[in-house]
Amino acid sequence: MSIFGNIVSKLFHHAAAPTQVASADTSASADAPASAATTSDPAPAGAGATTPPAAGSPTAAAAPASGAAASVQGVDVAAVLEGLAAKNPQKLDWRHSIVDMMKLLDLDSSLSARKELATELHYSGDTNDSAAMNVWLHSQVMKKLAENGGKVPDDLKG
Repeated sequence: MSIFGNIVSKLFHHAAAPTQVASADTSASADAPASAATTSDPAPAGAGATTPPAAGSPTAAAAPASGAAASVQGVDVAAVLEGLAAKNPQKLDWRHSIVDMMKLLDLDSSLSARKELATELHYSGDTNDSAAMNVWLHSQVMKKLAENGGKVPDDLKG
């Protein structure tokens, strides 16, 4: 799977985990108390029930990162990342740093992984200028998440 696909997969997994409480999968119930009050779980689960048909929509078939990118449809990217940041003992600035965002999603944030992501997203700059590349990567990842149906705050869409 592509690195962008891994980002999408992790975001969708973390967004879907609280909504699984209402399903037969009880393994997600450990996440529910930390993310939402138990009395509000049925409403998000109902909202999450509309997500699978959206993933199979014509938009999903046309998504550049195959079905994985379409899975971000309706996911509140900021809420997922804020929730992960709140649980993380490190102070990670995912709003400005691609490295910190990848760390929050438990992905390889090494320079080689970021160079691979840059290639995947068609970065035309110098990959040896990691500062410029990182700024571009963060902007592009947020832009691509929004293009694929993710809810991204306007100030992060680049």
